Amino acid sequence: LVYYTDPTCTGRPVKDTFCVDRESITNSIWWKDGFTKFDPAAFDELLPRVIAHLNERGRHLYVADVFCGWDPEFAQPYRFVGEYATHAYFCNIMFPKDVRDDADRAETGWTLINVPSFTCDPERDGTRSERAVIVDIENRVALVLGRADYCGVNKKTMFTIMNYVLPSQGQLTMHCSANVGERGDSAILFGLSGTGKTTLSADPDRELIGDDEHVWTDTGVSNFEDGCYAKLIDLDKVAEPVIAAAMSMKGTLIENVPALPGTPIEQTDPQDLDLTDGSITENTRFAYPLDCNPNVAEGARGPHPETIVLLTADAFGVLPPVSILEPSEVMYHFAMGFTSKLAGTEVGVTEPEATFSSCFGAPFMAHRAHVYAELLAGRMGEHHTRCILLTTGWSGGPYGKGERMSLKATRALLNAALDGDLDDVELEKHPILGLKMPTSCPGVDAEILNPRGTWDDPEAYDEAAEHLRGLFRENFETHGYERLGIDDVM
Repeated sequence: LVYYTDPTCTGRPVKDTFCVDRESITNSIWWKDGFTKFDPAAFDELLPRVIAHLNERGRHLYVADVFCGWDPEFAQPYRFVGEYATHAYFCNIMFPKDVRDDADRAETGWTLINVPSFTCDPERDGTRSERAVIVDIENRVALVLGRADYCGVNKKTMFTIMNYVLPSQGQLTMHCSANVGERGDSAILFGLSGTGKTTLSADPDRELIGDDEHVWTDTGVSNFEDGCYAKLIDLDKVAEPVIAAAMSMKGTLIENVPALPGTPIEQTDPQDLDLTDGSITENTRFAYPLDCNPNVAEGARGPHPETIVLLTADAFGVLPPVSILEPSEVMYHFAMGFTSKLAGTEVGVTEPEATFSSCFGAPFMAHRAHVYAELLAGRMGEHHTRCILLTTGWSGGPYGKGERMSLKATRALLNAALDGDLDDVELEKHPILGLKMPTSCPGVDAEILNPRGTWDDPEAYDEAAEHLRGLFRENFETHGYERLGIDDVM
């Protein structure tokens, strides 16, 4: 199924996302841009107004009763109710069914009501614009109103809820991918969009647990989803064969990808869609069932991870391809959540720009960042988990001058870390960034491991490294991480 959203809403409506500010939760929420306070009285008037609107229209509604989470102990019943069959179909792809007895759904379940036909009136409804996403945690309901028909909002809203509920129970929720090897050695890969989180977790030699949202409980790691939601823009089918093959399988949903010029969409094979066409949005997407992957872990679950990977696409060409992190450095880089925007991808972006997102998913983190950082530190200490910082960005210079790290080299570095081959290698400390770089790695040219040596002008590299370090320090001070017990290690 190929689906096109309203071109005015091809992503999450960040500025129009709210949480109802009730007394029971107000002191525990991380209020921020993208999750701001909504007046309880206004919401209590808005909800019945939305229900009356649906009743007046008298049209069919589409319902999906699913769960968010594979772990029966922590899975939350989730009911989607909406005007679009496509959205209900999306939720059936993306979320597990029949995880456990759902007799308690009415008492413990969450309901998301998606009504694109309801146009918000800011003066009447207390919104900022004609659309809104509003979560009422106390009453376990969420509204998606107005031109917010991007499919991803139906899962990311529920993930935000999970990121509040489970940490309140002492369980670590994570924006990450995860897989497990033949030895039962599971791994977690954190990373923002475009860093390779989905690509690197889809490894034919390892069983996939999931590619986006997980929880690390007292018994191990489990997926929230029963599907994957991958970006398709400029997909390299040779480098990413698992995702490419899934495009032709039944039960998938392709979003905002145009057909080749002159070909009616109903006559187009999914393999012939123009994956380079970003005319509708650069955020072209593909939802497909988890079992479209050839090697999926049973129950989308795995044991406590041996390895944690922090992914970043460094367009400055400064960070080492791989760094071995001490526990204090893990907390720092987890809190920073660094990657970069590329020149030319957005209007006005003429050179690489640093992007920081706490916990590699700040918009979806309902608690303050230190809650997740402390849970991560505790889990890692208890299970002696190693951690690496892996760069999928540029080498030999910044974007436009250097070259992006090859997927082959990145996989070799990742596999070496997962196999323990980097545990005892000789390390070299970066003189500016303080990161510990291995001097050798099986299957990788040692010359690329120290980024300074890949630049034609070493002094220009030093200048770029000092600039990036300054951006890290500025972000650290802006967010007051030191007050939260996180050390400044850069």
